[in-house]
Amino acid sequence: METGKLITYLDEYLRVREIEDTSQNGLQVEAPAEMRKVAFAVDACQAAADGAVAAKAQLLVVHHGLFWEKPRRLVGPLFRQARTLILGGCGLYAAHLPLDAHPEVGNNAELARQLGLRDVRPFGRYHGVEIGAAGTLEPPLPIPTLIGRLIQVLRVPPVRVLAHGTPEARRVAVISGDAVSMLEQVAEAGLDTFITGEARHGAFHSVAELGVNVLFAGHYATEAVGLQALARHLEEKFGLETVFLDLPTGM
Repeated sequence: METGKLITYLDEYLRVREIEDTSQNGLQVEAPAEMRKVAFAVDACQAAADGAVAAKAQLLVVHHGLFWEKPRRLVGPLFRQARTLILGGCGLYAAHLPLDAHPEVGNNAELARQLGLRDVRPFGRYHGVEIGAAGTLEPPLPIPTLIGRLIQVLRVPPVRVLAHGTPEARRVAVISGDAVSMLEQVAEAGLDTFITGEARHGAFHSVAELGVNVLFAGHYATEAVGLQALARHLEEKFGLETVFLDLPTGM
């Protein structure tokens, strides 16, 4: 497949030019003209670059790219990562908030689907965009049962659980990564349970005071599902070979 056509498709499908973000979303490192295999990883890092090149991929798609709001000098580890990709004939494509927010292959839409949420809608406004998802569990699930389902989906236990809401989860919000700043939006919307990624000290008392349940399921774990869904989408649409490079951080 022509690389230009794939990049154009990703830009349009993920709406990378429409969503304000600190990440420089889109193509960050030039890719070869022809595309046969695409690698996916949550983080752009040396291990991901090495893995993509070893897999003979022509493109590495990540959630957390190399380049963000401020310019970075190509020295040290950043230089070595870019050099590995360039010499290995592999480009780099980043999709941060656009992958969180996507209604089909986004981290939150995919996690909501796998958890069995019904009547799923966009939720959680950030930078003017609703990046998460909210829905209902019918019938409602006891919190320990929901934790078991989350472990089954993500294959790892939550990093932390703060259960200060109803004993059963019915109205659930899902926002991957680091989204504790959206706790008040969860409470204001009348949702009883919030699934997010990263646990923070500052959220401990807020969760109790707001009277909600929060399952901190891991930053990495909650942001791997969208990349895997996007990989399946590209396989089905274009017949591309894909590989997911699982490099968990435990956080």
